[in-house]
Amino acid sequence: MTWVLAYLALGLFSGFFAGLLGIGGGLMMTPALAMMFAAQAGFPADETLHLALGTSMATILFTSISSLRAHHRHGAVLWPVVVTITPGILCGTLLGTLIVARVPAQPLAVFFAFFVCFVAVQMLFNVKPKAARELPGSAGLFGVGSVIGGVSSLVSIGGGSLTVPFLTWCNVRVQNAIGTSAAIGLPIAIGASIGYVFNGWGRPGLPEWSLGFVYLPALVCLAAASMAAAPFGAKLTHSLPVATLKRIFAVLLVLLAAKMLWGIAGAA
Repeated sequence: MTWVLAYLALGLFSGFFAGLLGIGGGLMMTPALAMMFAAQAGFPADETLHLALGTSMATILFTSISSLRAHHRHGAVLWPVVVTITPGILCGTLLGTLIVARVPAQPLAVFFAFFVCFVAVQMLFNVKPKAARELPGSAGLFGVGSVIGGVSSLVSIGGGSLTVPFLTWCNVRVQNAIGTSAAIGLPIAIGASIGYVFNGWGRPGLPEWSLGFVYLPALVCLAAASMAAAPFGAKLTHSLPVATLKRIFAVLLVLLAAKMLWGIAGAA
C-alpha cells in the first residue's frame, strides 16, 4: 500500500506539472520510478531503469489521448502532418526500444541524464528556434519522425521537446506546433509501449505483474492520477508564475536524473 500511494503521488505531481507547463511527465516519472523500483524487493538492479522507461511510456499512452482530444477540439492539430510523420515515428520507436533492451542500465542512464540537461537548458533559457524553412516532403518527415520516435522511446517522452522546436523551425505557428506535437505523442506512445512489452517479454527476473518492461500496478496508479491532475494544472496556467515554475521544474529534473544516475552507478 505504501508503494501504491507513492505511485499515486508521483502521478498527481507529474500530471499537474504536465498540465501547467505543457510538458509531458515522462522525464519526471522515469527517474522517480527507477529509484522507487530500486528500493523494492523483487526488482532486479540491472532492469529497474528499463522497467521505469517502459512503465513511464505506457502511462504516456493514456495521458496523450486526453491531450490530443483537447487540442483537436481547438482545431490546433495539423492532421496531414501527423499522418505523414507517423510511419517514421513507429519505425523509430520500435528501433529505439530494441536498442534499450540491449543496452545496460549505466550507459542508458548517462544518455537519459544528458537529454534531461538538454531539455532543462531549453526550459531555463526559453530557447526557441526561429522559423527558417518550410515543412519537408514525405521522405523528409519520415526521416525526422524516425529520429523523434527513436530518441523519445530511449528517454520515455511524448516527443514534445523535439517535435515542437522542429515544427516551429518549419514555420508552423506555435499553437499548431503544440497541438500537432500532442497528436504525434500518441503514435510515439503506442509504438514505444509495444516495443517495451515485446522486448521485455520473457526476460528472467522481472517482478510479478510485469508485462514485458511495463510494471502494471505502477501503470494503473500513474495513469489514473496524472489524468486526474492534468486538467487542474492546465486551469492554473494563467494564474501562476509559469516562467518561474518552469525554471524550478527544470532544476528538479536535473536533480532527479543526477540522483538516478548516482544510484545506478552505485548499484553496478
